[in-house]
Order: sequence, then C-alpha cells, then structure tokens
Amino acid sequence: MAKFTIRDLSLKGKRVLVRVDYNVPLQEKDGVQVITNDKRIKETVPTIKYLIEQGARILLCAHLGRPKGKKDPKQSLAPVVPALATLIGVPVKFVPDCIGEVAEKAAAELKDGEVALLENLRYYNEEEANDDAFSQKLAKLADVYVNDAFGAAHRAHSSTAGVAKFVKDRGIGFLMERELKYLGEELENPKKPFVVILGGAKVSDKIKVIDRLLEKADTILIGGAMAYTFALAQGKKIGKSLSEPDKVDIAKAALEKAKAKGVKFLLPVDTFITENFDFKAKTISPGKYLTPGEDIPDGWEGVDIGPETVKLFSAEVASAGTILWNGPMGVFEVAECAVGTFAIAKAIAANSSAVSIIGGGDSVSAVKKAGVSDKVSFISTGGGASLEFLEGQELPGVASIPDKP
Repeated sequence: MAKFTIRDLSLKGKRVLVRVDYNVPLQEKDGVQVITNDKRIKETVPTIKYLIEQGARILLCAHLGRPKGKKDPKQSLAPVVPALATLIGVPVKFVPDCIGEVAEKAAAELKDGEVALLENLRYYNEEEANDDAFSQKLAKLADVYVNDAFGAAHRAHSSTAGVAKFVKDRGIGFLMERELKYLGEELENPKKPFVVILGGAKVSDKIKVIDRLLEKADTILIGGAMAYTFALAQGKKIGKSLSEPDKVDIAKAALEKAKAKGVKFLLPVDTFITENFDFKAKTISPGKYLTPGEDIPDGWEGVDIGPETVKLFSAEVASAGTILWNGPMGVFEVAECAVGTFAIAKAIAANSSAVSIIGGGDSVSAVKKAGVSDKVSFISTGGGASLEFLEGQELPGVASIPDKP
C-alpha cells in the first residue's frame, strides 16, 4: 500500500521534523571526530532539497552509536553539520539538544527554507523506550513529521513510531519511498526469472526470508557460511567450517519446500578452504580450492565459493529478470576469500537488463569494494530493516505513516 509522501503534504512555512539515519562511522583525527563514510548523509539530500524548495522549516533528528542515555561528546551529531551543509549547499544550524527549551527555541526561530540538526536522540533512554512523554516533546517541535530513515524503520522508537501519534500531518521522504518501491513493489511481482542470492553466516538469520522467497523465486543461490549448514543437511563433511548443526532440520525443510515448489535451490559445488584463519589479522594459511563434490577435510574450513560455483551461479544471474542479493559468498573482508563475492557482484552488474536489488549490510560493502555500485538498480540502506521487510514483517517506522486512500 502506497504511503503519504512529502509530495502530498502542505509544507510552506511549516516546521517539519524529519527522522533521518545519520548513524555514520566516526574516527578521531587530531582530537576531532571525523566522518569516514558519508553515504547515509548523501542519501537524504533529495528529501532535504525538496523541503527547502517548498519553503519548509526543517528540523532533522537522528541517532548515533549507543550512548545509552548519556551525553557523550564522542557520539555527538555535530560532525555531520559541515558534511551536510556542503552536500545541500546551504548552512545547517546545530541544536545541542533534541527536546526541551533549547530545541523549542531553535524550532521557533527557524525561517522558511532553513535547516537545523538536533543532537543525538539516544542521549535520552526514553527514545529507545518509545516513551510517550518523550514522543510528545519531539512532536512539540513540529507541524509536520517525515520519516526518511529506512535503516531505523524496524525499531519502534519515539522518533520512528511514537512521535507520529502526536503529529497529524505525516509522510515519508524520497529515500524511504525508494526502499519501499524496490523491496516492496518490485519484489511483489518480480520480472522473471527471479533469482535470489543469499549469503552470510547464519541460516537462522535468513530462514524466514528463504521461506517467504520460496513462494516467489525461480532460483535461490546459497553461499557464505550458511551453505555449510545446508551441506550438513545433505550429509556432507564440512571440516571445521562455521555452521549451525542445531539448524540442520530447518535447512532440510527449506530444501524439501524448494523441491515441492519447483524452485531451483543451488548450493556451492566447490569451495576455497584454509587450515588456519585469523580474522583479526585478516590472514589465512594455507588456502586451496577443492575439486567439485569433494568434502572439506577435518581441520580445514570453507571461506569462499570456488570457481565452478562462480560459473554455475553467474549463469543463473545472467539469465535473471530480477535479482535480489543479501549476504556475501565468503569472508570477503580478507582478500584471498573475496574472489567469489566480487565475481558474483560483477556478474550482477553485467546483467544490465535485470532489476538488481542489493539488500543491505555486507552485500552493500561488497558491491562497493568490487567497484560496481553504480551498475545495480538499487542498494538498500537498511540491514536489519531490509531483512525484516523481506520476511514480511510490518516495520513500525513505516506503519506509523498513513496509507494513501
């Protein structure tokens, strides 16, 4: 169901409280906190520029890190101000609190087209508790509420759900609209064949997604450590590979459901293995490829898919009409174990006729590291949010915005 967006709201001269996701990585340089990746800030620019053009008085609110209800200068949103001002081309005021007198005064003084950023919402425990009194204090700052923080939409917090109860006019921003379009509409009736690629460590993290996508997918490709739990379900030996032996029955049930539904469910046919793996030092020794069908010997662990699996998976990707990818094929943070993940990223990028959706988290980093982020249709900004949405769960931050009649 389509939601009210900022296009549907009267904005001129109105104080608009916009929930954004500015939970950006910071690093200390010469005693100053510096942003090391501004992608989340960039994603909000179209929404903010539109609000400026409409003559809204813009108050941005966000969280950063986990200050646990304490005012921690190292988790202040102040470093976002110069980065955002550069991106939108207008000055941004910084408000050293997010509720109370200071925030109310700043909101009252804003003029049409001006932008202010409130301090970290999580300096107050009431934010995560979705406390009504705190929500009302946020609502006091605004005539209109806009949620453009898909990455935080799966959390029922004051700024994502609670505040919406106390502001009559509300809608979603352009970033949220795109997320719902690609993860919702595009996958509701995907262009066929629909190929799903799932990786990452745990079957337990993705089993609800697998279960739901088995209703729609033509092919499901499994990589990453979760493949070893499926290998156990097929009676294969996996050495000391990361797996979830207690989830073998779940893996078996998924394989049986795929067979019953006529969904092609492909697991790796060959593997890159190592005897000694040190994630902290990002080193392996030694490393070798197994031949197709060969079991992983005792004392060795799988850390990537092999070349035959890359060929097999790439052929499926090449013929796809819609591609959804969530989770890497191996431990892509270590150069020797990144070959499979990068090869799949490039295969997705090569199929320019498909709608390609990268579903948050590590897959996003992989697509960027592979240098193909500009060649996919859509990259989700939500890790946990995109997974929960794909599982079919209602996200509190989405549910708090009314549907269009």
